[in-house]
Amino acid sequence: MGALMVAFLLMLIFRALVFTIYTVTGSQLEPTLMAGDRVMVNRWSYGLRTGGSALFSYGRLWSQPIARGDLVAVDDSTGNVMIGCCTACPGDTIHWQERTYVVPGRASCANHDYYQIESIGLVREEQVIGRAVLVVYRHQTDSAWWKGYDRERLLHPL
Repeated sequence: MGALMVAFLLMLIFRALVFTIYTVTGSQLEPTLMAGDRVMVNRWSYGLRTGGSALFSYGRLWSQPIARGDLVAVDDSTGNVMIGCCTACPGDTIHWQERTYVVPGRASCANHDYYQIESIGLVREEQVIGRAVLVVYRHQTDSAWWKGYDRERLLHPL
């Protein structure tokens, strides 16, 4: 019984700190990601997120920059997680609604680095959970739990 408890605790720690799985709900990133995909996200890909609460300030241990083209999981600060493609990094010029903007960053004028994420918008670095690395499996949302699995999307690398 003790070994089972230790294994369960280790699994929870691993999932909270290293990898986690999110479900894709929209079709904005098709054909790369489809609605119903269960995507594994590497929480260490840009450094381990620390703090971000009233007790501890936000930080990243072993911080790495986010690159254009990365598929990232973003916390929208309401508890929802969305996955999108990074299209612009701090200092990049973007065009939106017939105007030109520079993505703000710490090196310029902002307190945070910002990233333009396709289908999500401009997000702060602290909202980025990690990089999506693998489609674990796909289950069609309108099917019963025992059917509706797509064999071609099983362990599909991104």
